[in-house]
Amino acid sequence: MASDDRDAAGAGDLAARVVSNAAHDIGGFIRAQREAAQVSMRQLAQLAGVSNPYLSQIERGLRKPSAEVLGQIAKGLRVSSEVLYVQAGYLEQRPHGPLRDALLADTAITERQKQVLLEIYESFCRENESAEAAESRTSELRTEEHQRSDSHTPEPEPPTVEEEKADD
Repeated sequence: MASDDRDAAGAGDLAARVVSNAAHDIGGFIRAQREAAQVSMRQLAQLAGVSNPYLSQIERGLRKPSAEVLGQIAKGLRVSSEVLYVQAGYLEQRPHGPLRDALLADTAITERQKQVLLEIYESFCRENESAEAAESRTSELRTEEHQRSDSHTPEPEPPTVEEEKADD
């Protein structure tokens, strides 16, 4: 029984370390983005609608912000909220491409508009992949059907005695 308690405590410690590391990672990432944008902590806190002490705790890895707060911070930093969500572990990394990178970097449209455009683009890609897969299956079936019909082509009948006489 004591072993089970140690296992449960060990799993709890591991989960706490993972959350702490994620909080520290996202905090460091936010700090680096803020410094690169040359925005003070006070300015970012005001832009994001959070308190200065709370933002400080996030940057130091003492707090892990919610997805909503990350979205507000992303707006304040003028970066994609998706980048922060991935960094914080709320979303999985999607494959990059030139269109995707250009959309995420564009400052003329909102984060929501970027997400909608990416979703539309990805749906087109999935649709095309499905169409290509269906076409490939259809082509394979036609090839199989053709091969079956070739193998079932009847052998020519040997000439009858009457046909042989007519040929002579």
